[in-house]
Amino acid sequence: MPINIQKITPCLWFDNQAEEAVKFYTSIFKNSRIGKITRYGKEGFEIHGRPEGTVMTIEFEISGLAFTALNGGPIFKFNEAVSFQVPCETQEEVDYYWEKLTPGGDEKAQQCGWLKDKFGLSWQVFPKVMSELVGDPYSEKSQRAMKAMLQMKKIDIKKLKRAYDGLSGEEKSPLP
Repeated sequence: MPINIQKITPCLWFDNQAEEAVKFYTSIFKNSRIGKITRYGKEGFEIHGRPEGTVMTIEFEISGLAFTALNGGPIFKFNEAVSFQVPCETQEEVDYYWEKLTPGGDEKAQQCGWLKDKFGLSWQVFPKVMSELVGDPYSEKSQRAMKAMLQMKKIDIKKLKRAYDGLSGEEKSPLP
């Protein structure tokens, strides 16, 4: 069964871990699946250097979005200039994605909901409510929430809401 083709499909370039990465990502996100796999042949070995029969590309979907993974060699690496956003409804959802995506990743690259996974791909795991809490540059409330967020690695919704409300100690935030 072919993968749903959208107008633009991100292609993720891996050295030789495309199959491992695709299995990893599709195991984490709901509504995900692996599609067509192409393999290197004898032709072009002097250019690609890949043994005949090894994986060249894999079509896959995560959360219904089509991707292609390519085993292209060590020429290019991921960097933070491109990341994938994972907007979350609840703290449990933030915790789930953070815990699944961070093992083996770069701990130095974790800040303000951003993380880098074990393949070097950057992700932004954040609560949808965050834009409301930090989005007004002229609001004292938003500035307090922004200050709190800048001190976090994984986003803590309760702490953001408490900062927004100007609460310290154990007072309960009026925000849901």
